[in-house]
Parts: sequence; C-alpha cells; structure tokens
Amino acid sequence: MATYQEFIQQNEDRDGVRFSWNVWPSSRLEATRMVVPLGCLFTPLKDRPDLPPVQYDPVLCTRPTCRAVLNPFCQIDYRAKLWACNFCFQRNPFPPQYAAISEQHQPAEIIPQFSTLEYTVTRQTCLPPVFLIVLDTCMDEEDLQAVKESLQMSLSLLPPNALIGLITFGKMVQVHELGCEGCSKSYVFRGTKDLNAKQIQDMLGIGKGAMPQQPRGQQQQPGVHGQQQKQQLPSNRFLQPVHKCDMSLTDLLGELQSDPWPVIQGKRPLRSTGSAMSIAVGLLECTYPNTGARIMLFTGGPCTQGPGMVVNDELRHPIRSHHDIEKDNAKYMKKAMKHFEALAQRSANNGHVVDVYAFNLDQCGLHEMKFMPNYTGGHTVMGDSFSSSLFKQTFQRVFSKDTKGEFKMGFVGNIEVKTSREIKISGAIGSCVSANVKSGCVSDTDIGIGGTSAWKVCGLYPTTTYGLYFEVVNQHNAPIPQGGRGYVQFITHYQHSSGQKRIRVSTCARNWADAATSLQHINAGFDQEAAAVLMARMAIHKAETDDGPDVLRWLDRMLIRLCQKFGDYHKDDSNSFRFSEMFSLYPQFMFHLRRSQFLQVFNNSPDETSYFRHMLNREDLTQSLIMIQPILYSYSFNGPPEPVLLDTSSIQPDRILLMDTFFQIVIYHGETIAQWRREQYQEKPEYENFKQLLQAPIDDAQDILTTRFPMPRYIDTEHEDSQARFLLSRVNPSQTHNTMSGWGADAGTAVLTDDVSLQTFMEHLKKLAVSSSS
Repeated sequence: MATYQEFIQQNEDRDGVRFSWNVWPSSRLEATRMVVPLGCLFTPLKDRPDLPPVQYDPVLCTRPTCRAVLNPFCQIDYRAKLWACNFCFQRNPFPPQYAAISEQHQPAEIIPQFSTLEYTVTRQTCLPPVFLIVLDTCMDEEDLQAVKESLQMSLSLLPPNALIGLITFGKMVQVHELGCEGCSKSYVFRGTKDLNAKQIQDMLGIGKGAMPQQPRGQQQQPGVHGQQQKQQLPSNRFLQPVHKCDMSLTDLLGELQSDPWPVIQGKRPLRSTGSAMSIAVGLLECTYPNTGARIMLFTGGPCTQGPGMVVNDELRHPIRSHHDIEKDNAKYMKKAMKHFEALAQRSANNGHVVDVYAFNLDQCGLHEMKFMPNYTGGHTVMGDSFSSSLFKQTFQRVFSKDTKGEFKMGFVGNIEVKTSREIKISGAIGSCVSANVKSGCVSDTDIGIGGTSAWKVCGLYPTTTYGLYFEVVNQHNAPIPQGGRGYVQFITHYQHSSGQKRIRVSTCARNWADAATSLQHINAGFDQEAAAVLMARMAIHKAETDDGPDVLRWLDRMLIRLCQKFGDYHKDDSNSFRFSEMFSLYPQFMFHLRRSQFLQVFNNSPDETSYFRHMLNREDLTQSLIMIQPILYSYSFNGPPEPVLLDTSSIQPDRILLMDTFFQIVIYHGETIAQWRREQYQEKPEYENFKQLLQAPIDDAQDILTTRFPMPRYIDTEHEDSQARFLLSRVNPSQTHNTMSGWGADAGTAVLTDDVSLQTFMEHLKKLAVSSSS
C-alpha cells in the first residue's frame, strides 16, 4: 500500500469499517494517553455487489467461549485439514464437506480479498415482512389526503405476500379489519386508556388462545412447509397479505375522513398517539414476535390525551421548549418519555421496527417519542407538511430497491463482536439495544450501550452505521511480540427483504506498535475523519444526560490533550506549534461540531434537536462529516465549480454558492449575481453563459436531492435575503461587524455575530496546548 489514506479507503470499501487508529498502541496505559479512544464506525450492510453468493453455514471455532467464524487470518493446515482460530488459537478440524481443500482449491472464506463474506442460511425460511400503518386523522384535509395517496402508492411497491394492517387514531383508536368485503369493520378503543398486551389480545380475539378465526387469510404459501405453518398460526383479520386486501385497503384509505370529534376554538384536537402505539406494539407482539415487521406512525401533531401525552389541549399552553426543560417546567415530559421508552424496548425485544413521520409547523412530541426509532433502527422524518414533496419523495425512497429488485432493508438483526484477547469492547452508539451477551471480551468501562458484546438491531439499511468503542487491556509489562496483530470480527445476522436469513461476517486485523518507541507509526495511522465522527457520537450521547456547557468543556479538554500529545512545539511558545497532516483537520471538525445544532440547542426546538441527533447517530462517515462541517461549492465565471472554505471570505458578490448541510441544500446568489438575476439578464440570448451559470448549481443540487434519504430541504436565496441566515449561521465568522475595518476587495461578507472565528479558536487552542501550566 502506498499510503495509510489508501489503506483506510480500501478497508472501508471492502469491510465497511473505519477505525480511529489504524495502528494500535500495545498497552492499556499508552492507549489512555492517545486521548481519542480506539473505536470504529461499522456499516454492516455496506453495498457489496461483488460478493460471491455463499449458500452454506459459516464454520465456527469449536471452543464454546469463542465461536468465532473461519476467516482469511486463520492459519490453515491443509494436510491435517485443521485451522487455528486467530482469536483463541484453538485448533479446529474442518467439517467433512471441506475434505477436498488445498492451497490451489480454497473455499471463499479463507481467500484474503473476502475478509467480508455473506452467508445465506438455506435451512431457515422466514415469514414475509409485516407492515402496520398507524395513521393520525387529526390533520387538515390537505395533509390527510396527501398521506392517503402516499400510502395507496406504497401498496403497489410492497411484495404481494407481505402482511399489512391499519390503525387510525384521533380521540379514539380504531383497529381496522381487512379483507371483510362489503362493509368496513373496526374495533374502537378509548384513547385515554393504557392497555397491556394481554388486554389487547383478549379484546381483539387474537393470539395463541383464539383458534377459531385462524383459517382466514391462511392459505398455504409457496415454500412454506408444515412446520412453518404451525409457526404462522396466529394470523388474524387485522394483518392480511397485500395481494388479498389491497383493493379493500385502497378503498378503506380513500374513505378515511378527518377525526369527526369537534375541536373548540382555542383548543388542540384530542390525539391519542400513545394509546395507538401501545395497541400497535401489542398487536404485533402477540401475533408476530421475532418476525420482520415495521410499525409506521404518521402523526400531524403532539399527543394531547392519554398515555404519552406531551401537552394538554389548551392552545394557550405552548408545547415545551429547551428553556422549559432546563427549568424543569415540562410537566408531561418525563411521564411521556417513560411510556414511549417502554414501548420502544418492547418493540426492540420483539425485533419490530418503528418509523416516525412527524409533519407539522409546530412540534409533534418527537423529543418524547425518539426512543422508538432510536432503539429499533426505524426512520425518523420530520417536516412542515405531509403535502410537501419532502414527505412524498422521502416516503417513496423507503421502498427503494437494489439492482436485484429487492428492498434495501434488513429486519430482525443482531450484531455480535469478537476481539483478540488484548482488547475488549466498551460499547456501541447507534440505533440498537443491548442483547445482554456477557462474553469474555466485554470491558468494565462503558461507552454508550456497554456491558455486552452483541446488540439487537431491528432495522438495517445499506448506510446504517454503528460507532463501536474498544479498550486495550494488555498490560504495560507484557509486551506484544514485534509484528503482532489485533483482530476484530463482526458477525451480523439479519433477515433479508427477500425472506432469507443471512449472516455477514467481517474480520479486520491491525498491527500493534509500542508507543514508547514507534509513536510515529501510531500517528501515521490516525484517521481524523473517523475520530471526529466517533467523538461527535460520544458528545451527543453525553449531551442526552449532561448539561450542554459540560459537554463542550469535555470536548475542549479532549482536544487540548490531543494537541499536547501529538503537536510539535516549544513550551510556552504558541507560534512554534505544528500539527502533522494526519491531525490538521481534526481541530476544525471540533470547532464546527461545537457550533453545530447537535450541541447548541439555541434556536432549535427539542424535537429538532432529537431529529438531528438521531440522524448523526445512524448515518455513515461521509454523511456524518457533512452534518458536522457542511460542504460549500462556489460557481463563478472564473472557472469550473470548486469546493471553497466554509468561511465568510467565500461569500463574494460575483459568486453563487451551494451549501450542503445534509438536512438542507442552500443555493446562495452573491449581491451582483442577484442583481443581474432580478434584471432578467438570463433571458437575453447574448447572456447565455449567465443562464448556464445560474443553472449549474441547480443541476448539482438536483443530483443530491434525488439520492439522499431523507430528502433535504431546498432553499434558494440571495444576498441580504432572510433565508441567507442558513448559510451565514454555518460559515466560520472570520469577518464580523467587529472586525470589518478595512473594506478590501476580497473582504467577503461580514456576519453579525459574537461567535469566535476558527482563527481565534486555533490561537487559543495553541496557547493552551503549549502552556506549561495546563
């Protein structure tokens, strides 16, 4: 390999793994001095169209406490037909079907390029996925109509054998029977009561005890055998295969009306979100536990009655803000959070995904409901209105398919991690819950969801990424021999959307180095991008429980310690400070992270903060970096489009800027360009080049808008327009109203802010790093 950069990229493409350190310090003491913890970003279902189809079970190590999977790093004895496990050094015989292997005739799992391999387990067939729609009817006609149309469209995208159900709610909760021809029947529940699974089961007449209703919707499906049939028994009138009920469900959706309960002026509509979700979770819990299922909640406002209530129905009482939460003035919040967290935990234990689509100009109580998508790996999509293209296109992308025509979603997943004996697992941060597997490789110190070496992940997508944190436990006085390597293996079990059970195994190896003698090797293997994202996830995790200023102080302390450890400087001389190129971008990522909406709650509602944090905790490295430090492109007559610094100096009158923050795409026209545009120069044939210049950023924005999930908000603005605030709030304020003394030609635009600029931040950082007192 030419450089570490290429090595890192190659490993990400092959295994979907990015480590913060690619050469590992060989002792616990040295590892704690590295400041940034040893961790990795792992994308289990990274797109790998080149993987060979492997239609057999993986070969496991025979030691009961190990059970690692055969991989390219194992030593193979071809004559004795034995393999030595690279985790516990156990010598294992090959199964009889491997009798013909030799150096020339190797199975895929020991060929070096297949350090990641996907096994299809043919013995187990799965039930088709279940989709349960939970729809709020307390919306205005336009929004309700838009949701109904999107749902009717989605029926045509679902596989015909998938099961579907519908629950609607307003003041009451209605569980609709599907497939009853001629008249629509539904079971109505009071929205103020919290029912447990047993009560729901009895009232709906479903579950193990209710046999008479079974045969409906119970035709033998191709490929489902007698034993499978037994497993499938608790089918019912509420969850029916799409091919049998799509006509009646399309009609049923078409006939749905807004909630008929009258809303008095000055009051909010009574909305029983908590109760409806409780019934949805209970319904799936007693019919399809541990089966791939999605509960899709569409809500147009906050829960105003019953369990999970976020705000009362008086409009004069606004919904809680960050300020109220700080002052402990949000009286419904803790109880609502407890309710939704309990539902989230139940869903996760059953392997069911919960998606939340919350669209309203005001908050919908996402802050309280965040546990449901966070624990189950569901989608969270937030916006202003269901009738916007943002909702319609995003919802359509949920059902997007890969090249083989299969959904890009995995169900009922489980990620297990194995490590060499020198390192242990501290925990994971991402959309998952602990599977409580206490193996020998679990560390005593927790980061995120710790105390386990396996996690349940109910919903998986090609970009879903988990932050995994490790601890080096090798003692200082027990050196690792020269050339030794540490190993980590990720084993992901999941149900593919085609109904197959699959196991994807990725095995990674990295070299050990003694920090006392070869610190430069450890330095060279630092991945500043992965480190920034892993630290951002830790900061967000801390921000959920700690005060905002404490989290910022922790980030600052960690950054100063990193500069002291890896910077080149003379004591007390800040001008002498130098950082190697492996570290040079890291302080600027931290600067933007400190200013970002993930840690600064000012000017954001609690719902928005929860939404932004949810997205950063699940997206892959590239998207996460865009969220932390947006990308800025400049379009001008001086040359082709080019990336420019996220700085006020980039805002020039003769430029168009395109900023991508992941959540928004902003096109900003400089003062001169905006003036020309207002005077319609682009309409005149002699200014064709100006027309093309205006069009270029729109085309590029379109490329991003058509591929990203969820679809970003599109903002077209210009100099001194009110929406220019989206750009001005994110650029580094190197010129503010305080510093603009000379009006130079390249001065850029001054931003009215008291925030420190990156230059000032770096000066202070250098001073603190070199000072002998800190």
